[in-house]
Amino acid sequence: MKVLFMCTANSCRSVLSEGLFNHVAPPGMTAVSSGSFPSGRLNPRALSTLQSLGVDTTALHSKGSEQFQDSPPDIVITVCDKASGEPCPVYFGPSIKSHWGLADPSEVDGSDEQIQAAFDATVNHIRLRFAAFFALNHGALEPAELKQALDRIGEL
Repeated sequence: MKVLFMCTANSCRSVLSEGLFNHVAPPGMTAVSSGSFPSGRLNPRALSTLQSLGVDTTALHSKGSEQFQDSPPDIVITVCDKASGEPCPVYFGPSIKSHWGLADPSEVDGSDEQIQAAFDATVNHIRLRFAAFFALNHGALEPAELKQALDRIGEL
């Protein structure tokens, strides 16, 4: 199963999701990420946060969704924060799609400690959702049931 995490710039939230997913996913599951308007660079704090958790970041890079046209994902999860009015793209026709909105920790102003706390909170939120995702019996769920389960996880 291949999961695509999408956001706007593919520099922070989707990259955190990709890195963490691949770090903890069971065999047979993998994640990629992309952006609707990729920035071409990764947020340094996102990288350092992942590295502090022992996540290998060497393969991570900011990219657009066109890279996956020939190998579409099974699931597309957008992580844009709806409340902020960001454009949240949804592509890939038959892929199961869900929205797991996350506030952008890179937009937090404050001390170094406050900014890192925002990144840590985002990582904790992602981990909570991944625990619920991995607990699903994916093989027993019909596509509509999986979509409903994913949407419920997005509300966590």
